[in-house]
Amino acid sequence: MRVAKFVAVSIAALGSSFVISAVAKLPPLSDEAKAKAAETAAKTAWSDKVASFQLCKAMNKAAASYQAATKQAGKTAATPVDTPACADPGAYVSPTAASAPAPAATTAAAAPKKK
Repeated sequence: MRVAKFVAVSIAALGSSFVISAVAKLPPLSDEAKAKAAETAAKTAWSDKVASFQLCKAMNKAAASYQAATKQAGKTAATPVDTPACADPGAYVSPTAASAPAPAATTAAAAPKKK
């Protein structure tokens, strides 16, 4: 029993040393990979905001339905708790597109033509 545990721990330690050495030799991420990771993170954050907005609207609808059903039954419901309004995150805007500078007007088009 003790030998089996020792072997298992030894194999795990040996395996983790190989993983650590393999990770240590990986090259740094390229600028393109960093941009893609940032884009994915921004999209995930926006998706979370959309999910929160949809949940907020669903909770408001459920609370209103409960209030109406309670009132219709002739009972008095507890006073609702004030909560912040649901914030619509709007359409997704890529942070790379938003931070990219607008293309400058060409100077040749702005300069007068010589004959």
